Amino acid sequence: MTNIIRSQPIRPVARNSHFLRAFTLIELIVVLAIIAILMSMVYPIYTSMSERAKATKDLSNLRQIGVATQTYLNDTDGMLFSPATPWMSQLNANSKYFAGWRGFQSAFDKRTSSETGDASTPISYGVNANIYPGGAAMPASKITKPTAFILFAPAQDSFATVRFSGWATSPVPGVTVKGIGSNRATSAPGGDAIGGTQNNRQRINALFADLHCETMSWATFTNNAPNANDPDGAFRWNP
Repeated sequence: MTNIIRSQPIRPVARNSHFLRAFTLIELIVVLAIIAILMSMVYPIYTSMSERAKATKDLSNLRQIGVATQTYLNDTDGMLFSPATPWMSQLNANSKYFAGWRGFQSAFDKRTSSETGDASTPISYGVNANIYPGGAAMPASKITKPTAFILFAPAQDSFATVRFSGWATSPVPGVTVKGIGSNRATSAPGGDAIGGTQNNRQRINALFADLHCETMSWATFTNNAPNANDPDGAFRWNP
């Protein structure tokens, strides 16, 4: 006689539903914690890359302003801008020297761009306020040390964060900027800025009278007097 052994289906071991829910919750917390850690690592990298991209664009704008200024000087026998009209309009006159108004807006300037050249057109850069001695135009040849003299730079206002107040219709001679020492730079319009545009407001870009651009520390940018660490301080803002 043959015995036939019937296999019985294996019944799954019942798990406590509370244990399953608890285990799933723990997994979720771990996953969220990992995501939070990854985000904390990635976000500074992203913001750093974004700031570097803005700084690069800002330098590019200043270089283009430098090229336009050189062409302007060629046409005016070396005379810098007339104080009778805003310098921005002189560079952008009929787009002869500068292709568009957007080039006057820094990548650090969050205002809406405009090509209309009116009160809705942001201007982020200022010309050195000291190029108008006695309220008249000055020949570029009068600049004592072009390699040290800042000709253009971002013209920030006195807000706690990076912000700009210049417009295409800003009063003559246009948007200006100059270092006044004590880690401050004053702009018109705008007032006294207390920090740079990048690296936690410790650095800023500038275009010099020899038309080279560089990124410099805010302390050096604002200094207007010579010292042991900065012998060119006297030439930075004064022709």
